[in-house]
Amino acid sequence: MSVLDQLVVLATGLGAGILTTTVGVASLLSFPVLVAVGIPPVVANASNTVGLAPGAVSGSWGYRHQLREHPGVTGAVLVTCAVGAIAGAWLLLSLPPGVFEAVVPWLILFTCVLVGLQPRISAFLRARHGDDVPPDRTRMSPVTTAFATATGVYGGYFGAGSGVMMMAVLGLGLDLEFRVVNALKTLAVMAANVVAGAIFVVVAELDWRAIALLAGGSIVGGYVGSRIGQRLPAPALRAGIVVAGVVAAVAMLT
Repeated sequence: MSVLDQLVVLATGLGAGILTTTVGVASLLSFPVLVAVGIPPVVANASNTVGLAPGAVSGSWGYRHQLREHPGVTGAVLVTCAVGAIAGAWLLLSLPPGVFEAVVPWLILFTCVLVGLQPRISAFLRARHGDDVPPDRTRMSPVTTAFATATGVYGGYFGAGSGVMMMAVLGLGLDLEFRVVNALKTLAVMAANVVAGAIFVVVAELDWRAIALLAGGSIVGGYVGSRIGQRLPAPALRAGIVVAGVVAAVAMLT
C-alpha cells in the first residue's frame, strides 16, 4: 500500500468505528476499501474482522452504563454471538467466496423493515392482548436466543449489516429502551469480531498493516460513535439505522 492508501485505510477505520456503534454497517465501508487498495477479498474479509474488533471493544466500553442495566441480557448476547461467530469463522474458511452474496442484501433489507416498524409491531402485539397486558420482556426467550446466535454466525462469516440484524432481533424479542438495544448490538458485534478475529489470527492469511491501520482508527471511532449513539433521540437513531441498512443493501445489489 502507498502512503495515500494507508491514510485512506486509517480514515476508513475511524469511520467504520463510528458506524459500528451507531448504525451498524461498518463492514460495508471498510471491506470494499481494503479490496480497493489491493488486498484479496478473503484476506480482506478476515483482516477487516480483526481490524474492527478494537473499535467494537472501545464502543462497548462507551456503552458500559447501558450494558449494566440488564446484566442477564448482556451476558446472553455476549455468549450467543461468541458461539455463533465460531461457526461463522469456520464457514468463511470452508466455503467458496461469495456463497451468500445473493441472499445477504435482501436479508439486510428485510431487517431494516423490522427495525423501522418495530414500535408499531410491538404496539400491535400488545393491543391484541387487550387488558391482559403481558409484562415487559427483559430476558432472552429461546426464539430470541436462536436468532441472536444465527446473527452471530453471520457476524463471524462476513458481518456486513449484522448490527442492523441484531437491532431487529433484540428490538422485537425484548422490551428494552432503544439506547440499551443499541448498546447490546454493539456488544454483539464486538463478541463476533473478537472471537472470529482470534480464530483468523491463528489459521487465516492476514494483512497486518491493514489491521493495524483499521484498529487505530476504529478504536477512536468506536468510542466517539458510542457518545453519539447515546445522545441521538431514538427516532433519529432508528431512522439512521434504516437508511444506512437500505443504502448498504442497495450497494451490494448493484
